[in-house]
Amino acid sequence: MAQPAFLSSLRSRLRSAPPPPHHRLQPSRGYHAELGAREKALLEEDVALKRFKSYKNSVKQVSKIGNALTFAVVLACSYELAVFTINRK
Repeated sequence: MAQPAFLSSLRSRLRSAPPPPHHRLQPSRGYHAELGAREKALLEEDVALKRFKSYKNSVKQVSKIGNALTFAVVLACSYELAVFTINRK
């Protein structure tokens, strides 16, 4: 069975074309360079901003309160829907 000419030329072009370089194989950043004075100053802890930091315990407490309020709202909505459907019949 003879192959059409365009298929054979396409196959030969695909075989001869080099594969494109994989972008993940090349490093996304250059070589390591030491930080300058400005970068080091920006990374240091600022005493003036220390009082605005969130603390782990208070964040956990607020999260628990939010979860409880969400549960209460879902429960109340479910109750209202159940009462509405029962009274409608």
